[in-house]
Amino acid sequence: MNDSKRRRFRDLPSGAPTLINAGCRIAGVISGQGDYQVSGEIDGDCEIEGTVTLARDGYWQGTIRAENVVISGHVEGDIVANGKVEVAQTARITGTVTGEAIAVAEGAVVEGVMKTTGQPQPVEFVEKRDKDA
Repeated sequence: MNDSKRRRFRDLPSGAPTLINAGCRIAGVISGQGDYQVSGEIDGDCEIEGTVTLARDGYWQGTIRAENVVISGHVEGDIVANGKVEVAQTARITGTVTGEAIAVAEGAVVEGVMKTTGQPQPVEFVEKRDKDA
């Protein structure tokens, strides 16, 4: 990957993530360390020491607690990040979003409250990378 395209925390390598693929459905509490990438469905809460990435087709009902959170899919519940939260243009969130910094792409839908713990205002960004990059 060209280093010039790395511009956000999700672009930093930190080892292989735990994958929850499309077609997989998990009900219950998830806890652990490292990064998690979710393309399936989760019905429950999580406590993750790492980054949780919910892919475009992913669905999460419950509370997401993690170091950093990237949302491209659908969340019905609260998001609590110790660090950053990125809300992509395909995201749909119903609930409270809390993080040190929050970036919201044009086109994202957030029905709820956004609370930043580190910056006075949420940050908006427009995705400029190629979809295949």
